[in-house]
Order: sequence, then structure tokens, then C-alpha cells
Amino acid sequence: MLRSASSDRCALCDRTVPLSFHHLVPRKNHRKPWFQRHFSKEDMRRRGIWLCRECHRAVHRFHDEQTLGRQLNTLEALREDPQIQRHVAWARKLRAR
Repeated sequence: MLRSASSDRCALCDRTVPLSFHHLVPRKNHRKPWFQRHFSKEDMRRRGIWLCRECHRAVHRFHDEQTLGRQLNTLEALREDPQIQRHVAWARKLRAR
């Protein structure tokens, strides 16, 4: 899913650029028993945030799907992660395309 309206901002770096939907519980995990016990199917499907390309890539580059689904499954948890914080500081300096 892509969205590019000018009023939309990345949930992490707050830049106004084209966005893509990031599932806070990665889809790869939706069929795994641990995730099915802890989240409803609807919750896993809908729980997500809109991120710019750079932030979305960074989230998946820094963490595997298990870590994202179990530990970093909220916007607040992502914002508290030191690697994400360093990336966001860098991304905020980028010029919007």
C-alpha cells in the first residue's frame, strides 16, 4: 500500500514524502502460534503505521520479523529503539523528494 498525499507524514521522521504501510506485527508472523495467541487476526492485519521508504527500510534492516512482532510492535517501542532513533535523526536532515 502506498500513499502520497501532501498532508501525510512519516510516523517516525515526520517528513512529508510518499509513504508505505508498515505492519507492526509482520505478516510473516501471522500464522505462527505465538502471535495467534497474543493478537487477533484483525489486530495483526490492522496494526500498522505509515512510513517513508527510508524509515521502512531501516526498520527491517535493523530488526528481524520476530523482534519486530514481539518487542517492537508499537510506534512508541520503535521510537524508543536506539538504532531507530539514530536513523530518524539522520532521516530528518534529508530533503523531501
